[in-house]
Amino acid sequence: MAITAAEINKLRQMTGAGMMDCKKALTEANGDFEKAIDELRKKGQKIAANRSDRDAKEGVIIAKTTADNKRGAVISINCETDFVAKNEDFGRFVANVLEIAIAKNPKTAEDLKALAYDNNITIADKLIEQTGVIGEKIELKAYEIVEAPFVIAYNHPGNRLATLVGFSSASVKEDVAKDVAMQVAAMAPVAVDKGDVSTETLQREIEIGKEQARQEGKPEDMLEKIAMGKLNKFYKESTLLNQEFIKDNKQTVAQYLSSSEKGLTVTGFKRIALS
Repeated sequence: MAITAAEINKLRQMTGAGMMDCKKALTEANGDFEKAIDELRKKGQKIAANRSDRDAKEGVIIAKTTADNKRGAVISINCETDFVAKNEDFGRFVANVLEIAIAKNPKTAEDLKALAYDNNITIADKLIEQTGVIGEKIELKAYEIVEAPFVIAYNHPGNRLATLVGFSSASVKEDVAKDVAMQVAAMAPVAVDKGDVSTETLQREIEIGKEQARQEGKPEDMLEKIAMGKLNKFYKESTLLNQEFIKDNKQTVAQYLSSSEKGLTVTGFKRIALS
């Protein structure tokens, strides 16, 4: 049967696939749109299988909060090339997935992929479909959430880095919250405070400190003590509340928060960046 330009355009609007791909899918499906969409999805699965060993190191990372600022989500959907990452359609796709995450509040990336995208297709299937449309490996690389009395999202220009930060008070000033979200983006802390650093990270830092001291010729029986002393520098550089505040290095982030509101602190944060 003859496929009209209007039908091809309609399928293109529904899926984002190229004109020739839409024409071919509609022809093979004898004009049945549902079957044509299935054909495009099958093509995506084939391409996805062929490109499973490719690196998807480019992409779009964006964060957003709910209207009441009680919860936030940040996602990274990756692709293979910067060209695709900067494509407006790809950016809209990532934004649409984030909107679903904000609306439905899935707890994990797998939960998010199981949710409906549109036309009774899941986000997981949409990712495969987009692989067929774009011709590159497309994957949901990361998904994180933060819940707190107040949550702020910060999207770094270029959408290659985004942060979420939760605060202990709903009355935190928005400019103060943004300052701290930008601090997380710039300084990449590993934890909120000293007590939040994982045992694995601490052990690694102690071993590094001991090896550094050993190479400096320090006595073997002093290595442990020296390494423990080096932890103070690690805490200052790598835990958010103990870092020097980037806008005023005469005070820590904790001091900056207290100067804004007594008792104000950070309850948690997430930072996602393209490597």
